Amino acid sequence: MDGEWSIPAVLDLVTAAAPEREMLVWTSVRRTFAEVQARTCRFGSFLHARGLGVGEERGGLEPWQCGQSTVAIVLSNCPSYVETMIGAYRARAVPYNVNHHYRPREVASLLATVGADAIVYHRRLSPLLREVPLDGVVVVHVEDGSGVAPLHGSIGYEEAIATADDGATLPAASPDDLYLVCTGGTTGVPKGVLWRQADVYVSGMGGMESAAAPAIGAVAARGAGVWFAAPPLMHAAAQWTVFAGLHNGATVVLHDDARPFDARTILETAERERVSLLTVVGDAYAGPLVDELRRRPYDLSALATLGTGGAYTSLALKQALLELVPHLEIRDGYGSSETGGMAFGASRRGDHTRRFTPAAGAGVLSDDRTRFLAPGDDEVGWTARRGRIPLGYLNDPGATARTFPVVDGQRVSVPGDRARYSADGAVEVLGRDAMVINSGGEKVFVEEVEEVLRGHPDIVDALVVGRPSPRFGEEVVALVQYRPGVSLTPLEIRDFAAGQLARFKTPRAVLACSQIGRHPSGKADYGWAREVAPRAEPATG
Repeated sequence: MDGEWSIPAVLDLVTAAAPEREMLVWTSVRRTFAEVQARTCRFGSFLHARGLGVGEERGGLEPWQCGQSTVAIVLSNCPSYVETMIGAYRARAVPYNVNHHYRPREVASLLATVGADAIVYHRRLSPLLREVPLDGVVVVHVEDGSGVAPLHGSIGYEEAIATADDGATLPAASPDDLYLVCTGGTTGVPKGVLWRQADVYVSGMGGMESAAAPAIGAVAARGAGVWFAAPPLMHAAAQWTVFAGLHNGATVVLHDDARPFDARTILETAERERVSLLTVVGDAYAGPLVDELRRRPYDLSALATLGTGGAYTSLALKQALLELVPHLEIRDGYGSSETGGMAFGASRRGDHTRRFTPAAGAGVLSDDRTRFLAPGDDEVGWTARRGRIPLGYLNDPGATARTFPVVDGQRVSVPGDRARYSADGAVEVLGRDAMVINSGGEKVFVEEVEEVLRGHPDIVDALVVGRPSPRFGEEVVALVQYRPGVSLTPLEIRDFAAGQLARFKTPRAVLACSQIGRHPSGKADYGWAREVAPRAEPATG
């Protein structure tokens, strides 16, 4: 189809427009677009020479089938992560993310499910692979100064690049080639989401619909500033920030997530690199940033946009950020691995929003999933996207059919979030259906309650879940982390929430926690929350 692009083809156009512009910055490493192009061509050639590539073209496959060699990436943030992805795409192989906070059993299970014709890993992470059969697998290690011995038969990443040819014999990548991301969301086990590169380029990676080569080159030549992806690349949101920046000619700064999250390091980096766009994940990142900005000033005059997604950023923290950095725009993104960037909302000083403007193809399905709602329809439905959406879930035809049904003759993606469609065309996202608490016949969306609780001046963080109740079926339970030296009674918490919410939405039990459980990405760990919820104390007077 005209105007469709593979990821390598887009990056080659960007490189031609700005070859000497810095492309990747990480700690002391700085590489230009031309340097990364040469390195990824060589790494792609290395993989291709070892038989990785396309086994069966897209046209002969079901939506849930792959047909290409797979490359597991077991790395923390570094230039090699991005280069491995691009090099694999050049070989027409499919790289995918492996959460390096998993245990060896979990890593082995994921690689057995997805497959791994090659593995690229940091040496310090080699113990995670001890239960993975490596016969016939191409194994590549990235040096990290840890001194941990590499796996048997492993070759160094830099050696692989140095000994490969320049990629002149690589096959041409196709817009039908796959992008694969393994979900690491708040519920369920990981699933592999399969996208055509042409589709994820537009829906998730900042690409232009039906763009011609001169238009892509012109955008790249102008540049897009300096983008800083603070979250781990092992999650889709960070990958999409990186590739959206690169596709538009930006210099991309990577955070070293091998170390614990440190707001001071993030802000010092943003100051030093004159970052124009910084992306974070909800309150888990925003809270420490606010605390550090209150501790001392930083020169963030270049920072125009703070992008946040993957988890809610509370109104209180957004207000604080906008007071501390008055020229800033906070751009909330709503989306998922199954939809791409689906809707956006912008907040500025004195002008805050919790509603989203839908992107192309995005809308709200009726409750019975039979039709798309019109703006102003008085019904709680489902967020959905049509058009450029994923093919399906890897090796799972059942889940593919459920999440990507046909509505009005079109395949749509329905990630499972509830929403309303406002009369002015804005979408109000209510929350994940799997997290809705049904208490006494009333539906409670946990994100709404969490946001109110996080607005309390003495609460650092909060999660809300349901637990069984003999009277109400389920009851609302709040898990709260107080500021140091603070202690509130469960009833005080409930009364505070009742000042802004209907009484049936307020917590009937509260558990004080030294720290709220969150995944390394900053997303809420609702599995942990359900485990500890039975210990919560009733909020009674």
